[in-house]
Amino acid sequence: MSESWILASTQAFAVLYGLAIGSFLANAIVRIPEGRSLWVRSSCPRCATPVEWRDNVPVLSWLLLRGRCRHCSTPISPLYPLVEALTAVFAWLVCRHLFVSVHDIDAATAGAWVLQFGLLCLLIVASAVDVRHRIIPDETSVYAVPFAIAGHAVLEWLQYDGWLAVGWRGATLGAAVWGGSFAFIAGAARLVYGEEALGWGDVKLAGMLGAFLGVVGGSVSLMLGSIAGAVVGLVVWAILWRRPYLPFGPPLALGAAAYVLYGDVISVQLGWTLP
Repeated sequence: MSESWILASTQAFAVLYGLAIGSFLANAIVRIPEGRSLWVRSSCPRCATPVEWRDNVPVLSWLLLRGRCRHCSTPISPLYPLVEALTAVFAWLVCRHLFVSVHDIDAATAGAWVLQFGLLCLLIVASAVDVRHRIIPDETSVYAVPFAIAGHAVLEWLQYDGWLAVGWRGATLGAAVWGGSFAFIAGAARLVYGEEALGWGDVKLAGMLGAFLGVVGGSVSLMLGSIAGAVVGLVVWAILWRRPYLPFGPPLALGAAAYVLYGDVISVQLGWTLP
């Protein structure tokens, strides 16, 4: 069995797994803000007909049904195939990034793939919900912090020393530093301006990023996210000629995703030394 075939098979598995997880994430984006269970079988919101397995194949079913319910023709949001496709792309990119050769296919690197892909999944849900409802669910931020620390502890036990190997101590410190820093900024802004200038959802998200990426990774991600948010804000202002209200969650998520996928490449180009 050739090395290229093994790597291609690994990436194909990552894509299929990403599509399946993406279907779950799309439901989470819709249901979490409504307080609905994630474990109830999907059904049409209009005719209440349960979705059959053949109509629940990620991306493909939506295309074959032309974006409508099979029974009552109610439109199905394109959010579902878009999230499924994006999740599959992220799964493939992380796999391609970590498994460069067959020698990288081991338990430690597989654990790193799960942790990094898991972070990107959380960012997809947090960003989508923030755009749609102006909130960042605790399920995608503060509740994920202990899982990030535990994940890094397991990777440390497996002696993983690849990209984003910050260890459980680095993860704990990252969560404390960035969660605490954003909490201080939010509190200070509240005192100075008399209104909320930074949402507590953003504070929790910053702490979560610190837990997954460490102090340095969190700082680079937040810097990239701030730049992205400023650029988008300037573009919108130039078009509308008024100060826009833009959620901060998506730019933070974009910066973190860029760091996870390309942070090591960026550091080489800039001459930085990153964990």
